[in-house]
Amino acid sequence: MVGGKGAPLVIDSCPSCSGVLAVRELHCSRCELSLRGDFALSPPETVPSGLPPLTEDQAAFLRLFVRSRGNLTEIERTLGVSYPTVRAKVDDLIRAIEAPPASPEAPPAPRTRHEVLTQIAAGQLSAAQGLALIRRLTRTPSQEGDTQ
Repeated sequence: MVGGKGAPLVIDSCPSCSGVLAVRELHCSRCELSLRGDFALSPPETVPSGLPPLTEDQAAFLRLFVRSRGNLTEIERTLGVSYPTVRAKVDDLIRAIEAPPASPEAPPAPRTRHEVLTQIAAGQLSAAQGLALIRRLTRTPSQEGDTQ
């Protein structure tokens, strides 16, 4: 969530799929001027390659953690919360950073030669993988026990 002092919060992720939302229109209620385009809600965070995106709260806590050089007692004083609360925030940040990236869905196993060739053409299978699949598809049940 993004918002300044006294400003209403604006959601920054899609409630349906959790994707990043883009602002497409800005409007002045005083003079009725409207600007259309793609606007960022806040300056983009620079996230090192390989790290998952963090929530606004996690990013703010990470900045505070770095500024305090990891001193949890100092963070406790700055935030005005208990030490166990700070530890819980650290643990949450660790879980977010160490979470395995979502793996792309594997294409369904091809059932026909045509499907195998289509997946090879789409780059979803290598030629060697395709050949092995075609060989398995063309085997008869009596050949299943044979080793060649």
